[in-house]
Amino acid sequence: MIRTESPNHILLYRQLFHQYIVDMRAKIESERLLYIKLNQQKLRVKDTLSERCHNQRYGNITHIGRMVILPETYISSPRHMHEYAQDAMTYVRSYGRPDLFIIFRCNTAWSKIKEELAHRQLPEDRHDLIARVFRQKLIKLTDIVTKSCIYGEVNC
Repeated sequence: MIRTESPNHILLYRQLFHQYIVDMRAKIESERLLYIKLNQQKLRVKDTLSERCHNQRYGNITHIGRMVILPETYISSPRHMHEYAQDAMTYVRSYGRPDLFIIFRCNTAWSKIKEELAHRQLPEDRHDLIARVFRQKLIKLTDIVTKSCIYGEVNC
């Protein structure tokens, strides 16, 4: 957050700020993975689909060490991606093929991005700001398409 009464120096340090963001993201991910590793019994049932597939492919897994299974809630895990693929197939089966394929790109010259930059800052120096503005505009576009019905009634 930008505070007007005191300067936030980390936002002005460009590459150091980028490195800080990457380091914090890596720290968060490692903590999440450690929690998942230490709480396997709470997060899953004993016999899961991936364990059964692994047993069929490689035999008994007791001799290879402790297996850690990522839950469906862990983004980009195989189980998460499988769930997304199943959801997409269900939509196609229920509603038919999609009618629209919309590509939405970010423009770093958007006025909302330019207004928030500090003196002598470039849009490339503030990835956090670009991501936040892009997400706001994407949500607005989704609302326009789904609620305003500009392309017709939305089924799904």
